[in-house]
Amino acid sequence: MAGMFLQQIRAAVAKLDPNDIREAAERPVSIGLVASSSSSYNAMEDYFAPAAISRGKRWETASVLYRVGDAGAPRTVDIEIYEEGLPGPPDAFSFSPGNPERTVVQIIKQREALGLPLARRLFPFRQPVVDHVIRTIAKENAVFALAAAIPDLMPNLMTMPWVIGEFASDTSFLTLNQVRMAFLIAAASDRPVGYREQRGQIGSIIAAAFGWRALARKMAAKIPFGAGVIPKAAVAFAGTYVEGLSLDRYNRVGYGFSRAERQIAYERALGDGAVAASRLLARLRDRRRDSQAE
Repeated sequence: MAGMFLQQIRAAVAKLDPNDIREAAERPVSIGLVASSSSSYNAMEDYFAPAAISRGKRWETASVLYRVGDAGAPRTVDIEIYEEGLPGPPDAFSFSPGNPERTVVQIIKQREALGLPLARRLFPFRQPVVDHVIRTIAKENAVFALAAAIPDLMPNLMTMPWVIGEFASDTSFLTLNQVRMAFLIAAASDRPVGYREQRGQIGSIIAAAFGWRALARKMAAKIPFGAGVIPKAAVAFAGTYVEGLSLDRYNRVGYGFSRAERQIAYERALGDGAVAASRLLARLRDRRRDSQAE
């Protein structure tokens, strides 16, 4: 059984290229700032490039942040951020000194493709992008667990951001999607990305996968949503979510969760996973019903 699982992972790994994620994180990105005074410009720049970061990283932000209209500023930028109260174009964002995090969240939501390069270069984007990655991949795995259990919903998998080849088991997909998550978190954290560079993290993900089904059986009994596909999808969500939290910690401080910490985190995440799985199942069924009605 273990040998077959590893063969499935090797076959799938050949189709998951970390270079795609690395290139996405390294793409150039530019932000144009518009303010009414030098003090307002300074407040915006100090938030996006805080003094606590290294001199080298601060220097790197000079290739990202520009005061619109200054000499050397590009004619066009990827994102424009205006001081709160100043009129701007419809696609511009507003910066409030009292709540700058709101601007970051809005940019991530509306310009998702720029999340990785922004997180890699500008510290305020890092944790929000990592959190977004973790929750997105956890939901993807929950969707796959639902679709694997309900074959007539399988066509809806094509709406997911990625689908790799053919999988002999749902566990191999869930595991490989967690490997993809490891690449994304490392890229957002400005860490090395790749199989060799992250072999310890990837090894931990694959090792944890061997206990996936046993965990599903053990934890499903604790979900107050009854039997059926919801417990399986909830465990897929919770297991992926906890793996993401552990990877995040590893990239921040150099070590992930202990076994005891994982167990506690699983217990906490399982309820959220059940709620998320119930909502996803309802959404998938609604989409299928709408498509049949067309």
